[in-house]
Amino acid sequence: MESFVCFEPVVDKNSEILILGSFPSVKSREINFYYGNPQNRFWKVLEEFFGEKIENDIESKKVFLKNHKIAVWDIVKSSKIIGSSDLELVKDEIEFNDIEKLLKDYPNIKKVFCNGKASFNLTQKQFPNLEVRYLPSTSPANVSFKKETWFENLKSIKF
Repeated sequence: MESFVCFEPVVDKNSEILILGSFPSVKSREINFYYGNPQNRFWKVLEEFFGEKIENDIESKKVFLKNHKIAVWDIVKSSKIIGSSDLELVKDEIEFNDIEKLLKDYPNIKKVFCNGKASFNLTQKQFPNLEVRYLPSTSPANVSFKKETWFENLKSIKF
């Protein structure tokens, strides 16, 4: 069983929304960046929504996020995990990121979206007073994914 600490947030003073994942997948941990599984729909959905191609390197992805005022982080700071599934997180080993501190440090963030049920449920449990919106997981494991739900929510932040 592997113990892992999540990535630093991608955020800057201009960020206006925060997209929270749950915890990095095996593929993401291998490349050391968010949504590293090529089958994950995260980057494809953002490309289609904004009508821009995102190069497949970490710096290009960071620039894209910052250009669109999007911050990305995970709710789980560290945990032991086997594989990639959120169900494989060792519940009594979970340490949470301080989302409220991030929001205080970056006051331009006005909306928080959770990518998937695990992120949404963990965030609501850990930060019950924080207003968050659920988005269907972009994980390839989510067979019922509908990009239209993402588009409807992203419309509220398109600049």
